Amino acid sequence: MFRNNYDNDSVTFSPQGRIFQVEYAAEAVKQGSVVVGITSKKHVVLVALKRNAEELSSYQKKIFAIDEHAGIAIAGLTSDARVLSNFMKQQCLGHRLTYGRDLPVRMLVDMIGAKAQQNTQQYGKRPYGVGLLIAGVDEQGPHLFEFQPSGMTEEMVAFAIGARSQMARTYLEKNLELFADCSREELIAHGLKALKESLVQDRELTIENTSVGVTGFSKADDGSTKVEQFKVFDGQEVNAWIEGVADDKEAPAAEGESMEVDG
Repeated sequence: MFRNNYDNDSVTFSPQGRIFQVEYAAEAVKQGSVVVGITSKKHVVLVALKRNAEELSSYQKKIFAIDEHAGIAIAGLTSDARVLSNFMKQQCLGHRLTYGRDLPVRMLVDMIGAKAQQNTQQYGKRPYGVGLLIAGVDEQGPHLFEFQPSGMTEEMVAFAIGARSQMARTYLEKNLELFADCSREELIAHGLKALKESLVQDRELTIENTSVGVTGFSKADDGSTKVEQFKVFDGQEVNAWIEGVADDKEAPAAEGESMEVDG
């Protein structure tokens, strides 16, 4: 039997036990520009490489604030990411109005995982063609989760998704033991270095194509611990961080870069 007998919807398994529509959605994630997430004991950082469709267009936004304590970085179809981010914002707002506190990050991730999986169980729907890195803090500390189009979610110490993300993951694996005790600035530097590993030879990080999102815990004036509101840094705000890693050795380029879906 040919593959196309089984790839017209997301509820029919192939004889090999595969759902091709889910695999196609995962391919859309691999076409998106790379995003990196890293956690320490006190902070969680998201770093993203933005891309413009052409010289005349602006750079596509890659990191979104979801609530005061959480944010996401996307790789894949931005329109699908907008649907999921709006859903997450509604859930966070509803929980805050009902209970007067932040929605736990694990609960938020479970909600979007369940929402995404419904599209693989009902005829006439398709999986979301976007992968997410969800960063947030709650009573248990900083968290980083990966979301896949199949609805599967996993908590990570550090991770990268998108085109050429394997190079970034290799850097993260080599430096994994350092992250736990890193300061906020050191964590951002590691994220930018991992991002540089994924670049082709003739590209570099600039204030136009780099975006950083940070949340975590900090000391209040009275000595107590407070939650830093999730904040996205763009433009001149990231210039000092980029200059701090500019002298590092450039990663070798791989042959042939894939076309990317998002900016």
